[in-house]
Amino acid sequence: MNDIRPAVRHIASHPEAPVTIAVVNAGISDPSSTRLLADRIAQRTIDVLRDAGTQAKVSVIDLAPIATEIAQSLVAGFPGEKVQAAIDRLAAADAIIASTPVYKAGISGLFKSFADLIDNDLLIAKPVILAATGGTSRHAMVVDEQLRPLFAFLRAISVPTSLYAAPEDWGSSELGKRITRAATELVLLLRSGAPREIADDNWHGYQHQFAGNATRAERSTADIDFTSDLMRLAAGGRPA
Repeated sequence: MNDIRPAVRHIASHPEAPVTIAVVNAGISDPSSTRLLADRIAQRTIDVLRDAGTQAKVSVIDLAPIATEIAQSLVAGFPGEKVQAAIDRLAAADAIIASTPVYKAGISGLFKSFADLIDNDLLIAKPVILAATGGTSRHAMVVDEQLRPLFAFLRAISVPTSLYAAPEDWGSSELGKRITRAATELVLLLRSGAPREIADDNWHGYQHQFAGNATRAERSTADIDFTSDLMRLAAGGRPA
């Protein structure tokens, strides 16, 4: 705790409204080590936020219960009702904790399938903690090799410290230290206001493939030139 107190004191002078942290959990077992890791990260983040004078609430998105609908949504080409509800909760969050198991040296297919249904604009500049669990420490780099590029493509802001837990890590104090470090990095990003400013000030500079960020729907619609030849063709008309 001593190493983060200067940062907490700095950001405590800039109080903000309560924040929402969305936890995306791709663990499928019960109990799930992947969910356990996500819960530890979420709790530590809440503690650091509280020390900084900011209240927080957690919205947990468990993917296992909607796995069938995720697969159906991929085939259909659009999200079903339960999947859309999960995506809406993700869009409404101020920050994200993404936690996935590692199978055969790769992130969970369930996690990737859900990510494939996320609009490219949904997570622009949202702070994210990346986390994974696996049966051996040999897979520790999966977080940085696969999760980090995925969220970079979605233009989210992943914190510098990634988290991975193998069976031998659960009894180690080092895991707790890394969780604290990642949580502090996330809180500093949130309290700085930089993610929101990045998304707002640079909105027109991004290439919007779907423009699905719910908080910016009206603005993205205003960006579309409905009089262009392409839009006339899309609407069934002829170019001018």
